[in-house]
Amino acid sequence: MQIDVAVLIGRFQPFHNGHATLLQLALETAEEVVIVLGSSFHARSTKNPFTWQERADMINATLSPSERDRVSYIAVRDYYDDVRWAAAIRGKVEQHYPHAKRVALIGHFKDASSYYLNRFPQWQLVAAEQLLAIDATVIRRVLFEAEDMRISLDVIAHYLPLSIRQYLKAWSILPHYAALVKEHAQLVAYQAAWKTAPYAPMFITVDAVVKAAGHILLVQRGGFPGKGLWALPGGFLDQNERLFQGAIRELFEETNLAVLASTLEHSLVDVKVFDHPGRSLRGRTITHAHFFDLQTEHLPDIRAADDAAQAAWVAIDKLEGMEELFFDDHFHILDQFLLLTAK
Repeated sequence: MQIDVAVLIGRFQPFHNGHATLLQLALETAEEVVIVLGSSFHARSTKNPFTWQERADMINATLSPSERDRVSYIAVRDYYDDVRWAAAIRGKVEQHYPHAKRVALIGHFKDASSYYLNRFPQWQLVAAEQLLAIDATVIRRVLFEAEDMRISLDVIAHYLPLSIRQYLKAWSILPHYAALVKEHAQLVAYQAAWKTAPYAPMFITVDAVVKAAGHILLVQRGGFPGKGLWALPGGFLDQNERLFQGAIRELFEETNLAVLASTLEHSLVDVKVFDHPGRSLRGRTITHAHFFDLQTEHLPDIRAADDAAQAAWVAIDKLEGMEELFFDDHFHILDQFLLLTAK
């Protein structure tokens, strides 16, 4: 059966020889290929250091001019919801190729993370039999722990196309690279502190979504990870407090919100649990987000404190345009309560 379009889904952080093999399979399968760039519209992090545009540029650099003419790109955000994520991909592919009747999904069952390939039963699965075992996490670790980038890239040369090595060398002199190196070091130290625990730790946090006069209360993080990014007021639950008490405590500690605790208690609209295993780079972290609607026409006074560099009331209609400036999954927490991307 002739295939109209071949689809290749990945994060490609960065694009390596294993990805290149899958892309060649896609080019052999169909005349037109669409590459779905996952984890798009995120703030840069040590897990997702490259924007979707940078990843598209990387991939294009490995292709011949004739191959580039056959390849297009679709950027898709993380929804932390597999059903919604798969539906978004199908919808964008159908919109991009409305006349495609026969679609093939190109992939490789590497490990448990490859389960997403089963989310598209409408498409014919074309699976690669064998691929060179390459862990992009190792590549990123080499990048962020490099004392001499040229030497480090030589060490992992067999994992990366030459054009990608050249791209990474140039990318590493840009300003954001230094911040990612600092963040990587902080995360490594954070995880090392828990290595002696008998079991892998699970952390419980609480966050506050506070709405007033068409605005949401946000804080700007003062330290790594996520230094300078916007976040919901929140933090780790203390041993001797309940979830609601923890949410109120963190809210007051970080913003000095000029509202009585009793007022917040009566303003609580909803509580949602966010437990995606990949939502935080610090480790398995489950948060309970408390949604407060103050239902006021004025904005209560606030003042940043504790580990918040800044506290601010942000208009709800401005939030979607700030998606790439949010820490972890905090934009998606807001999306769950406010339906920011429900279009």
